[in-house]
Amino acid sequence: MKKKAKIISACAAAVIAAGGGIAAYILSRGGDEPEPEVIPEVITEAPTELPTEPATLPVVDYNPEPVGMTGLGKALLHMNPDMNGWLTIHGTDVDYPFVRDPGEIKAADTYYGGQDYPYNEYYLSHDIDRSYKRSGTLFSDWRCNLEAPEGSQSENLVIYGHNMANNTMFGSLRRYRQDYSYWDTHAFVDLDTLYTHYDYVIFAVIITGGNWYSDFVYWDMEELDSQEEFDYYIDSVYEKQLFSTGIDVEYGDKLMTLSTCYSDEDNSRFLVIARRLREGEVGGDLSTIKGSSAYRAAHPEEYTEPPTPDTDTTDNTDEEE
Repeated sequence: MKKKAKIISACAAAVIAAGGGIAAYILSRGGDEPEPEVIPEVITEAPTELPTEPATLPVVDYNPEPVGMTGLGKALLHMNPDMNGWLTIHGTDVDYPFVRDPGEIKAADTYYGGQDYPYNEYYLSHDIDRSYKRSGTLFSDWRCNLEAPEGSQSENLVIYGHNMANNTMFGSLRRYRQDYSYWDTHAFVDLDTLYTHYDYVIFAVIITGGNWYSDFVYWDMEELDSQEEFDYYIDSVYEKQLFSTGIDVEYGDKLMTLSTCYSDEDNSRFLVIARRLREGEVGGDLSTIKGSSAYRAAHPEEYTEPPTPDTDTTDNTDEEE
């Protein structure tokens, strides 16, 4: 797909409001937003007794779940038909459900409040229950396909989130650029889709432009169908990487790009980029990752034999400048 999307320009680096969302509803994952002020009523008749049964979760219409959908997937869809999965980076504050942007919204669509919204904008300022929320909700690009079967999934899953000052949403991702050793103990990303679970390993973090004239329009690169497109994306990432992880990436790997704001002054972005684990690799265990010779040289304690020099003369693992 080569349709152009609106570039996300709203940053929230100084916003202090905390995240909540579905975390208050399922899996005992609680939010921390303050409760709204309650205005007392003037009682003019005998009060009604409090209900004795638990409150019913809000129900929305959605298509019958396909065979193979997980219990988590069903629970998420009961909350919002835009739900796409759950994202977790252990040891960080990233532990949230995320939605898929519904695309361009017309005012006639009352489900979203009866206002016009362009692509990739609605969930910048709305919670998963569609109420207003300054910190928004994590959401994947409207063109990203994460459904089964895997062969039809987008090569690059782009997920957006605000850079919140209190570390909610994608605020805690800043640690990767503030302390390069942070990656050593926070290299893996868990992704629960509506159908299954995937593990990813972070292979690069970069700072890049967020304007339409930027040299790397990553937000328009969800479908990397050809090797040429894939290699261009990876080469662009390596040119901008803040440090080398040594993790190898090759055509055919499924990618994940986590995007958040970096600076309002130049509308720049901070990206954390990962690839899906391959057969035999284990989430949480870097020793199982099939690394390049650069990675093996950087982690000799994980190998019994010395690293073998690459036969490819192309250097895709530049050291930090």
